[in-house]
Amino acid sequence: MTLADHARDLLNISLTPEQSAAFTIYARELVVWNAQMNLTAITDADAINTRHFLDSLTIIRAVSLTPDMRVIDVGTGAGFPGLPLKIAFPEMRLTLLEATGKKLTFLRHVCESLGISGVEFLHARAEEAGHTPDQREGYDLVLARAVARMPILLEYLLPLAKIGGVCIAMKGKTAHDEVNDAARAFHVLGGKLIGVDEFQLPDVDEPHYLVKIEKVARTPAAFPRKPGTPTQKPL
Repeated sequence: MTLADHARDLLNISLTPEQSAAFTIYARELVVWNAQMNLTAITDADAINTRHFLDSLTIIRAVSLTPDMRVIDVGTGAGFPGLPLKIAFPEMRLTLLEATGKKLTFLRHVCESLGISGVEFLHARAEEAGHTPDQREGYDLVLARAVARMPILLEYLLPLAKIGGVCIAMKGKTAHDEVNDAARAFHVLGGKLIGVDEFQLPDVDEPHYLVKIEKVARTPAAFPRKPGTPTQKPL
C-alpha cells in the first residue's frame, strides 16, 4: 500500500497527487542528504513512508489542526513530525526548532524544493527558545518526537505553549513509565496530562503512543533552566 492509502485508511487523510509527490521528493532528499550527515537510520522507501511520514501524521489522532493554529516542532531533526504535517495541512503555521544548523539547512532545502511557505526555521536550543519573548507561551500546539524522556521534555515543551495550548510527545513502549516519572514536572511547569493514546503502525511490531498534555497554568519564569540543566537535573 502507498502512503496515501495508509493515510486514508488509518487516519482519514486524503492526500492529493501533488502532496504524494511532495512526500516522494522529501524521501529522496532525505536519503541523498543522509549520505553526508546523520539524519536517519531508516533509508528504505517503504520504511520512511511508515516510520517517518505516516508516524508523523498520526498527530491528528490526538488534535485537530486548524489554519490559524501556531505549531512548533521541538528538536525537529530531519523534520519529523512537523514537516509531514505541513505537507498534508499546508495552511498551518509551523516553526521548526533545531539546535543543529546543518539539519536546518536540509529542512530549508526541502521546503524550497517543494515550494513550501509559511515555515519559520529557528536555530536554537529549546531552553533558549523558551525564554525568547516571541516564542514563550506563544504556541497553540507544541510537538516533539524522540527528543528526551518526559521529565526533561516537559521543561522544553511547556514554556512554549500558551495557556489552553496542547503539547504532544511521541513516545514508544516506555510512554506510561515516563509519564509516571514526570508527575513533579507536570505540576511545576503548568501542565496537565490529558491522555496517552496508543497507535499501531502497519508492519511495525512495537506500539506507538501520543502523550497529550494541556497547558493549564503559566510556567514559572525560572523555567526552562539554562541549557543542559534539564538533562543533568530533571524535575
